Amino acid sequence: MEKTLFEIQKMDCPSEEQLIRMKLNQYQNIKHLDFDITNRRLTVFHNENKEAIANTLYELKLSSKLISNETIANTEFETNNNQKKLLWSVLVINFVFFILEMTTGIISKSMGLVADSLDMLADSFVYGISLLAVGGTLTKKKRIATLAGWFQILLAVIGFVEVLRRFFDQEKLPDFKMMIIISLLALIANAICLYLLQKSKGKNEAHIKASMIFTSNDIIINIGVIVAAVSVHWLNSNKPDLIVGTIVFILVFQGALRILKLGK
Repeated sequence: MEKTLFEIQKMDCPSEEQLIRMKLNQYQNIKHLDFDITNRRLTVFHNENKEAIANTLYELKLSSKLISNETIANTEFETNNNQKKLLWSVLVINFVFFILEMTTGIISKSMGLVADSLDMLADSFVYGISLLAVGGTLTKKKRIATLAGWFQILLAVIGFVEVLRRFFDQEKLPDFKMMIIISLLALIANAICLYLLQKSKGKNEAHIKASMIFTSNDIIINIGVIVAAVSVHWLNSNKPDLIVGTIVFILVFQGALRILKLGK
């Protein structure tokens, strides 16, 4: 068996990881992929031609480079069902808070909450593509990724248009109390997710690390919405809410583009 190490400079989130997994799915003799997103490294255990794998990775335009290759004894790799259950839990929490924040964001007229809800949905899409399509065909995975990506882009564009409309029109101020309460609940939920991920025995695995990065980013966004709510009340203006909403919509749009890459 061959053990080949690659450096992938533009691999920094679960979307790139899933993109790589789907791209390498064409090789029947790849036994295991070990992702180190923090250090942007990928170790491939295989009985394939390493140059062919390197060329396939290069096609993704993620700045990949072959670092080393060695022959090792055959190794058995096992999947961890506990990790899958953990990721399912994180997915469900994200999706529940997508619904909660979207609903309360519309009621409270807060674009910050609406945008944060779409960020939660984006996380759910990434985990769903990875987990719901386990054992499915490559075509099925690409179809799911394409639908999810375009749907997310549609929601982000609608959000941008609404931000512009509210920026130029005289709108009622968002309900800053509801913004704070819901954002605090979302922050607590994300903190619980982060705690569970950190306590996991597989916390050094790529999927768990990636989930920890996503959840940490969500906590920062939750704090941003809380700051926006306080600013709305203090300045008596909806501009802080619109600014935070715009920033998060941009992040959601960028995430959608990454998801669309999975469908190509």
